[in-house]
Amino acid sequence: MTAPRPSSPRTGPGRRAVLLGGGLAAGAAGASAVWALTGPSAAAPVPAAPGIPPDDDLMREHGVLKRVLLCYREMTRRIQAGDRVAAPDLHDAALIIHDYIEGFHEGLEEGYVFPRLRREPAVAGTVTTLLVQHARGRVLTQFILANATARDLASPGTSGRLAAAMQAFVRMYEPHEAREDTVIFPAFRRVVPAQELADFGQHFADLERQQFGRDEFGAMVARVAGIEQHLGIYELGQFTPQVGPFSPSA
Repeated sequence: MTAPRPSSPRTGPGRRAVLLGGGLAAGAAGASAVWALTGPSAAAPVPAAPGIPPDDDLMREHGVLKRVLLCYREMTRRIQAGDRVAAPDLHDAALIIHDYIEGFHEGLEEGYVFPRLRREPAVAGTVTTLLVQHARGRVLTQFILANATARDLASPGTSGRLAAAMQAFVRMYEPHEAREDTVIFPAFRRVVPAQELADFGQHFADLERQQFGRDEFGAMVARVAGIEQHLGIYELGQFTPQVGPFSPSA
């Protein structure tokens, strides 16, 4: 069963501001920093299981993003083919991007990962490009959220712009996350001492529970799976190609 679908982006203190504030404080204090949230979201420490390595954590969150991109691809295909797209599916997909990817995942990257790499000549330029892409992605997400309604999807003009926005988002984020997984996160692991890396992993787990009140990763996976089921793209086997025409005996 999928989680209830919120009707609009969550309000209150921005997760990005909280995460960035924590990241700047951690950077200034170094490995011996006492991790803490600031502002109205601060709460008593929440007991948590040991955190997984921070780069592994970010990469599994990329798995959620990849699955939303697949949903965007299918919805774009349907719009371009003149087929129906359910407004709740589009809105929920964009809301997962807004709340979990942009509001939390990218906040971790911008608050903790990127600042440690801005002084590394080999990756500094890549970090600058990734930050620009984060900003462009938020513009696209706001457009999709604002127009993910039955009325707008029924309008050829607006639905075409929605398809173009999703297509642009997918085109940017597929190489974006691939570059982070293969260049940025390995560089982060190289420059951060082992003990501090472990501290980051625990801190990321604590932040997730303090921000969402639970292990949000599992909830996000369930929500994406629900959208995939509505779109008819959940079964993994359907993506397996027929290889007869390509076999040596063909």
